[in-house]
Amino acid sequence: MSDDMTDDMTQDISSQDMDLSSGIAAFEAKQFSRATGLLSPLAQRGNLDAMYRMAIMAQNGLGMVANPLLAYKYMKAAAEQGLGLAQHGLAFMYMEGECTDKDPERAIDWFKRAADQGLTGSMTTLAMMYEQGKGVPQDMDEARRWYRAAGFDDK
Repeated sequence: MSDDMTDDMTQDISSQDMDLSSGIAAFEAKQFSRATGLLSPLAQRGNLDAMYRMAIMAQNGLGMVANPLLAYKYMKAAAEQGLGLAQHGLAFMYMEGECTDKDPERAIDWFKRAADQGLTGSMTTLAMMYEQGKGVPQDMDEARRWYRAAGFDDK
């Protein structure tokens, strides 16, 4: 590889990093149209953080017309590649039937994957699902186990 080619690749990577940082900052500042413009090309190239945020914006119509199909596509792709927040988000989609069919078994599976990565919200949701028998047979021992895992010692 020539030095010029290496420099071009390095410049392209740093430009993508800058776009990602700027896109996340715009997302956090609720400048969703700007975030969409910056993150969409990165999501199309497979950037997990960009896919996750694009999924949220597409799901909720932030900076674009709501697009449940696109939201599901990006959330599922990021979840399958191991992004814990996307796994949690996909689990909620399955639990609530948003952007996809309601599927409590898949919800449990994805919440467990996110919980395995340490997401307390997923642990707590699993505990509540087992406590209430929502999508799973009621199981108070399993509920207590998930509450403890989430840091709630008194349940």
